[in-house]
Amino acid sequence: MSRIGKNPVVIPAGVTVDLKDGVVTVKGKLGELSQEYSDIEIKIDGDQVTFERFSDKKDLRSKHGLYRALVSNMVQGVTEGYTTSLELVGVGYRAISQGQKLDLSLGFSHNIVLQLPAEVKVEADTAKGKNPIIKLSSIDKQLLGAVAAKIRGFRRPEPYKGKGVRFVGEEIRRKAGKTA
Repeated sequence: MSRIGKNPVVIPAGVTVDLKDGVVTVKGKLGELSQEYSDIEIKIDGDQVTFERFSDKKDLRSKHGLYRALVSNMVQGVTEGYTTSLELVGVGYRAISQGQKLDLSLGFSHNIVLQLPAEVKVEADTAKGKNPIIKLSSIDKQLLGAVAAKIRGFRRPEPYKGKGVRFVGEEIRRKAGKTA
């Protein structure tokens, strides 16, 4: 039995979970999220959601823990939401947010203008003498991670000087440069 899958998800007050035609929908004060599921039986017992699988096949064992984690993330997303911060390390690196557009200056010949999904809120903070920070927030953890990974992928942190786009608090393994 999956250690993650056998734990029930507790539904807090103000959150509703609905099951219909292979889709689980979670509604809360911050919004609504839905996720398709298959091969797993999901039951709602009062203020708990439980997950059961029909056999011990490998793909069913993996889906057991997966769907439990996805529903748990959805419940947390509609109650509290998620935030991720990215830091731009490098001379002349800048970020400007204009509504749902993020304008990044990362040392290329042209600026990168990224149109963000409507579900993701962006805020760019630039303080004198400090690295610019991009704050992303959303109720959907999967979408937030995908957007943050896309932004980080424009200029990954390099191991010699540590320049690039990194998550706040991320440790970069540094390499020694050439010795003369």
